[in-house]
Amino acid sequence: MKVGIIAPQGWIGEYDGWETLTAWRRTVEVARQAETLGFESVWLFDHFHTVPRPTDEITFESFTALAALAALTSRVRLGHIVICTAFRNPALTAKMISTMDAISGGRMELGIGAGWKRDEWLAYGYGFPETRERLARLADDLEVITRMLAPGRANHATFEGTHAHVRDAINVPKPVQQPRVPVMVGGNGPIVTWRLAARFADELNLDGLEPSEVREALPVIRSRCEEIGRDPATLPISVHIWHEQLAPAGRARQDVLAAYREAGVSRVQTLLPESVISDDALASFAADARASGAVLA
Repeated sequence: MKVGIIAPQGWIGEYDGWETLTAWRRTVEVARQAETLGFESVWLFDHFHTVPRPTDEITFESFTALAALAALTSRVRLGHIVICTAFRNPALTAKMISTMDAISGGRMELGIGAGWKRDEWLAYGYGFPETRERLARLADDLEVITRMLAPGRANHATFEGTHAHVRDAINVPKPVQQPRVPVMVGGNGPIVTWRLAARFADELNLDGLEPSEVREALPVIRSRCEEIGRDPATLPISVHIWHEQLAPAGRARQDVLAAYREAGVSRVQTLLPESVISDDALASFAADARASGAVLA
């Protein structure tokens, strides 16, 4: 099992009261420390407002911040956990992630979901469609994005959907990674989201599920793959562990990580709020991850 670190960016209030430049420097420091300590990947949330309530505090935008981190790191993989697809035209998303893959030397991943934080949608002028429509939009956007990222000489992408379309859209350069930038679909919906993951994704990211819940979900996820003739073994499962779910450092935290590994999870990602003010936070977590049987560089 691999371990990724979600770098601080202000979304959960970890930068409340901070000066902007000081906060950004700390984001960079944490990402670089994660790389030095051997963590596999660094991630950012895709949010505009703080959680649980919107406040007048820092929340760094994910694409621009990850592009900067791509230029300021050299080994870790980088990605979103996960983008709200409706915030950006999907063809533009594909173009941006392809460029970011070049900036990073082939280290980008595209985490993508339907979105849920109503206050952001309304404040930024997106409206807030019902869940069914947001998921339908995700399906169309995945069609566009995967066609834009497709390998080979098929540079012109065309798709006519209800919520998105492209017509002879050119995406050059293609991603450095082949056959494409890995696509990670995020969400816990067994009816629609897991079917979309089976159809389009290189990884399914479950949000906040406990190890026992992952075990219960796995037969359903396998069935979604089998419905379309896909080998379930080709769809790795990762879990975003909310920081509140992590036990204190030491044996208890090691046991939590080991339980995810034993449940068949291929990668976990988490934010350590204390990493904002302490270099020891990531170092301690790295030690616990290794003790749990996770793989660090």
